[in-house]
Amino acid sequence: QVQLVESGGGLVQPGGSLRLSCAANGISISIYSMNWYRQAPGKQRELVARITGGGSTNYLDSVKGRFTISRDNAKNTVSLQMNSLKPEDTAVYYCNAFWVGQGYWGQGTQVTVSS
Repeated sequence: QVQLVESGGGLVQPGGSLRLSCAANGISISIYSMNWYRQAPGKQRELVARITGGGSTNYLDSVKGRFTISRDNAKNTVSLQMNSLKPEDTAVYYCNAFWVGQGYWGQGTQVTVSS
């Protein structure tokens, strides 16, 4: 059984930082594209950051320069370092693993940016 378990969400003031982690069980993430998505209330889920099996990264324009995605294949984890957080970053953040038509999702972790 495949499980992706996110952690690290919470409440942070504008300008603050959070680090999200996703631990995978049941798969070896080394061949997977690992992705972070987010969904704000009333909005569609959007791709925030992607890191391929080869280590290439892509980011949503609005988070470029503030967020950094990384992976540790040995620990089977992927992380999202989020700096200079803004209220518009408030959303549920989901970890996703994707490879050749196989996709898995975590349960999501809430990130709230508010003073």
